[in-house]
Amino acid sequence: MSEIDLTTLSSTKSIQLSHGGGGQEMNKLIKGLFFKAFDNDILRSEEDAAVLTFEGKTAFTTDSFTVSPLFFAGGNIGKLAIAGTVNDLAMMGAKPQYLSCSVIIEEGFDVANLKTIVDSMAKELSISGAKIVCGDTKVVPKGCADGLFINTTGVGSIVKQGISVRNLKQDDVIIVSRDIGRHGAAILMAREGLTLESELVSDCNTLWTAVEALIEADLDIHAMRDATRGGLSAVLNEWAQASNVGITVSEEDVPVSEEVRGLCELYGFEPFDLANEGTFIIALPQEQAEKALEVLSAFAACGDAAVIGQVNDEHQGRVILTSPWGSRRYLDLPQGELLPRIC
Repeated sequence: MSEIDLTTLSSTKSIQLSHGGGGQEMNKLIKGLFFKAFDNDILRSEEDAAVLTFEGKTAFTTDSFTVSPLFFAGGNIGKLAIAGTVNDLAMMGAKPQYLSCSVIIEEGFDVANLKTIVDSMAKELSISGAKIVCGDTKVVPKGCADGLFINTTGVGSIVKQGISVRNLKQDDVIIVSRDIGRHGAAILMAREGLTLESELVSDCNTLWTAVEALIEADLDIHAMRDATRGGLSAVLNEWAQASNVGITVSEEDVPVSEEVRGLCELYGFEPFDLANEGTFIIALPQEQAEKALEVLSAFAACGDAAVIGQVNDEHQGRVILTSPWGSRRYLDLPQGELLPRIC
């Protein structure tokens, strides 16, 4: 990548409309910040479209990120954008390869904060080895974008076929990779200005390394999904309906941190409904559960992985939650919007 004079960018404390005008200021912003952080041969070619090569089946996903606040305990909108897109590919058994990145920046946005966000994106990309190979930058007048919006699209080669919401089988077990509800709770804390004696951070994290290990262990994964908006409740209900099966979950087996549990009691939320950004759910044959847990135990973020339920033919299309006292109730899809602008 050729060197570029960054004097104008480094001396500017906030984004101006001229940074989106297609001229010198925009050139300095894109090459001095985005190209520098995401540098690779394809991006450096500066063509109107990236030229890519794939072999076999390919997974393709897109997402937009509007989280509020932009910075939260455990991450920021940039880390969230990369992890969220990479995780969607991983949940289909696809190795993340290429991403696009489009940013809408509000006039007046702090350049130092933008650099922090972009640097966190580059760091998160390094975990999976994916590359940003194309993108777009727009600057809008103050008051039109609430700081920063990011859109990312990702593609990856499928290395494990047959993973689908429609492939759950009777007697499959349901495994959760870690404790639930951390991202939703962290965003709630940031908005309300709450402080706790023990630190609570979002679970925002790239999941590909753990998924890759499960695939290499030759496990017969029937379904896999990251529990983002709608949390555990949304994933399990979608699976039950798509596969026309019943799912029974043991409440006491679902890992929930004391901090998340306390916030839920304070605000009247269910931890099963809170968003996650580094937690995934797996359905696979019962006889492979122990091996799956052993694989996940090698990853620090999966230390609380647990079998939480089972697939059956009772109450097809519904999820039943069994309490520690033996009572049973439907675990329904969340209603309304618990926390808007969560991701």
